[in-house]
Amino acid sequence: MRLFVQGAVLLLGMGFLSAPAKAQKVVIEDDVPNSIVLVSQDKAGDEIVRIMNETQSPRFHDPKAPRFVLTDRKGRFALGIGGYVKATAEYDFGGISDDVDFYPSMIPNGGQNYVRNQFQMDATTSTIFLKLVGRTKHLGDFVVYTAGNFRGGSKVFELQNAYVSFLGFTMGYDYSTFMDLAALPPSIDYAGPAGQVFSRATLLRYERAFGKGWKAGVGIEMPVVDGITNQSVNISNQRMPNFPAYIQYAWNKSSHIRVAGIVRNMTYENLVAQRAESKAGWGVFAASTFNVTSKNFYGQATYGRGISQFLNDISNLDVDLVPDPEAKGKMQVLPMMGWYAGLQYNITPKVFVSSTYSQTRLYSENDYPVTPSDQYRYGQYLVANIFWNVNANLQVGAEYLRGWRTDFNDMPRHANRLNVSAQYNF
Repeated sequence: MRLFVQGAVLLLGMGFLSAPAKAQKVVIEDDVPNSIVLVSQDKAGDEIVRIMNETQSPRFHDPKAPRFVLTDRKGRFALGIGGYVKATAEYDFGGISDDVDFYPSMIPNGGQNYVRNQFQMDATTSTIFLKLVGRTKHLGDFVVYTAGNFRGGSKVFELQNAYVSFLGFTMGYDYSTFMDLAALPPSIDYAGPAGQVFSRATLLRYERAFGKGWKAGVGIEMPVVDGITNQSVNISNQRMPNFPAYIQYAWNKSSHIRVAGIVRNMTYENLVAQRAESKAGWGVFAASTFNVTSKNFYGQATYGRGISQFLNDISNLDVDLVPDPEAKGKMQVLPMMGWYAGLQYNITPKVFVSSTYSQTRLYSENDYPVTPSDQYRYGQYLVANIFWNVNANLQVGAEYLRGWRTDFNDMPRHANRLNVSAQYNF
């Protein structure tokens, strides 16, 4: 009897594996009131489909809505499982960016690395997610979302998102409130433009729509502070969260403008005075995306002090806080800025091209650095690409990248990269 049961289970398993093409039509029928039904996403209830679509991240590198969901028979709750597998091949020439992502700040000088060409392949951005959605009486639309890729050390699985959302509140680990995901440009390069604002944090956020096209949000976020230290100063434990907020106006589903700000208090140790001290950091940005026929324009401009954690290229430099050359044991916050502008043109419903130019800049203050050096001053980033959505699940693309880095000694460096990629969504 035991052998018979094992054989039956094995045959059933082989049957499921041998018929993937029919999976979208499978519905598990059961008369039990609390049973679970497996359906394709488009066969789920209208409320489930609406919540899945409305809560989907607009960021280009985030996975789309899941193909299959598990739902209760009443269609009130559904669990989606999905993600994508992405493989990228990269070739640097005429200079390299010493990272799998393309950062102008990672272009080495001749004394650090004499290599001028580089070949890399990467599949670590492949993503897996679980998404539970439902419509509840007291909490309204309810979403629980976890996602991760393989960008951890030694290519281990790393958490990218883990949050619960209801009644306008979001609690957990997610993109910072000091961001505009809908205005981020498309690229094969996972990092994106040098001047792009990008950060994740453990947070509590509240968002609310009001009026016609208006939306606002405010958050409390876990701070991360990196700085340049010496024998007189050291980065300490942080005593206060970051406080970001934004307001947005949208005049249609694909066109909006957002203004955001952040205030942060950064603690460090004055080893000369043997006490903890702090410096205030702040930042503001304006971002927008809008459509004109088959063209989509997008851009962002950011300025602040002590916000290097949020600016793509400068985030590699650890300059939230830097030593003050004029006061031993003291640290200071430097002014910095970043911006990008770009255009996406849809050639056909399945093929589009885009191009983006970006720049970041770190400003000097109080004689920092003391002497002209190879300390980063500003970077430039240019990308042009083409994407083809072969079908609903498969996308291929190719792109060209060029980066420039200029230091405080005005010595320029540059690099070029060609990327090709294939991504399959499941």
